[in-house]
Amino acid sequence: MKILITGGAGFIGSNYLHYVVDKYKEDTFVCLDALTYAGNYNNIKMLEGKENYKFIHGDITDRSLIYQLFEEEKFDIVINFAAESHVDNSIKNPEIFLTTNIIGTEVLMDACLKYGIKRYHQVSTDEVYGDLPLDRKDLLFTENTPIHTSSPYSTSKASADLLVMAYYRTYGLPVTISRCSNNYGPYQFPEKLIPVVISKALKNEKVPVYGTGENVRDWIHVHDHNVGVDLIVREGKVGEVYNLGGHSERNNLTVVKTILKQLGKKEDLIEFVADRKGHDLRYAIDSTKVEKELGWKRTYTFENGMKETIDWYVNHQDWIEDILSGKYQSSYKK
Repeated sequence: MKILITGGAGFIGSNYLHYVVDKYKEDTFVCLDALTYAGNYNNIKMLEGKENYKFIHGDITDRSLIYQLFEEEKFDIVINFAAESHVDNSIKNPEIFLTTNIIGTEVLMDACLKYGIKRYHQVSTDEVYGDLPLDRKDLLFTENTPIHTSSPYSTSKASADLLVMAYYRTYGLPVTISRCSNNYGPYQFPEKLIPVVISKALKNEKVPVYGTGENVRDWIHVHDHNVGVDLIVREGKVGEVYNLGGHSERNNLTVVKTILKQLGKKEDLIEFVADRKGHDLRYAIDSTKVEKELGWKRTYTFENGMKETIDWYVNHQDWIEDILSGKYQSSYKK
């Protein structure tokens, strides 16, 4: 099969490529990425020269480019990791989120219809469900939880999900959707909580924590998430949504303290800052459906996953520095 991976130079997409390119040598993988600020070619540079892989620089909103690419490559499967994903940025500038996350999805699905793709998979987020109260640990997001968004980011992803299901029902496009909890692991752009805390703590800089740090997230290692995505794409039922959660709820302050402890840093580095607008209280995913129907299992606990992740950043401080300095933006040369 020939598989298009959009957003493959980003955090989750690059980890997916590292997982599948070597695992499925009989398949061909084409990575398409616009290399916006969060796309880092260094994440996938080591894949150059692989016989079943190639990179194309381009934007999913560029309809003429996408159609030309589909015409030439004759894809069997499309997996859409491409997205603007930083909530704070979406609050400051919603437009780019609506353009990439909604219009980009539409362009890809139009191409899938035109060229007869066998499966389109949308990588989504648990944030489309809104949030849960902190004092109701019995409540979890299921695939039937109503969409109830809080930020322009989550709204753009929810809109894309609705559009995907509309293309399934109206046009018969063979689609699946996965909704994951907060990912962590190597190659995560240092604007998200875990890499921000690690990079600042290593320099003994103040570590910002929103509000009181009580907001709870369900954490999943990026590898476990990608194993789930791959399983859904290959074995999932068309027209279905599957939740992928880590069953590892931790509040933000606990995550920060876990990192500081492993790095041997004092907790006085923590600095509480003004809370995010519309800050969701708690995310918690029920993954029963994908576990029972497809046999998906997690391999990482939060403890061993975080230890491995922190060690990776400590051993790849040059990767962080390239991003902070802007040097990474010149990592791709045509």
